[in-house]
Amino acid sequence: MSEKLHPSVVKVSEALRAAGVTGEVVVLTESAPTAATAAAQLGCGVGAIANSLVFDADGEPLLVLTSGAHRVDTGLVAGLVGVSKVRRASPEFVKTATGQTIGGVAPVGHPAPIRTLVDTWLGEHEVVWAAAGHSHTVFPTSFDELVRVTGGTPAEVA
Repeated sequence: MSEKLHPSVVKVSEALRAAGVTGEVVVLTESAPTAATAAAQLGCGVGAIANSLVFDADGEPLLVLTSGAHRVDTGLVAGLVGVSKVRRASPEFVKTATGQTIGGVAPVGHPAPIRTLVDTWLGEHEVVWAAAGHSHTVFPTSFDELVRVTGGTPAEVA
């Protein structure tokens, strides 16, 4: 990534500041589109990575912030949010809902608020790392802060 930040990263940084988040965006040397690649670069466990996964929940976007150590149980999540079906969203659906592309979707900085679930497993980690709008950027946060800034609901999602 160049010295100039990607517009999505700028938008996410502004949203983080407005929400009172003090953790700074970190630009990684390599792309980190998965929890494993992010954890390797950050020197932390994969469970401390907050994957921002967008799902299509009966036609509406649903953001699930899950531990990188978990795989989301879509049937369980559908029951939690009261919809008939939750399925992985297409790249176009994700871009429309978040303004960001898969591999760098942040928990904030979207065109409009998105219903959000936050994996309670993330609470096991003092520091949680989340994407910051681009696959080369992350920011440090905590479970409680993720719940606060997203207006999310803590839930067991795996």
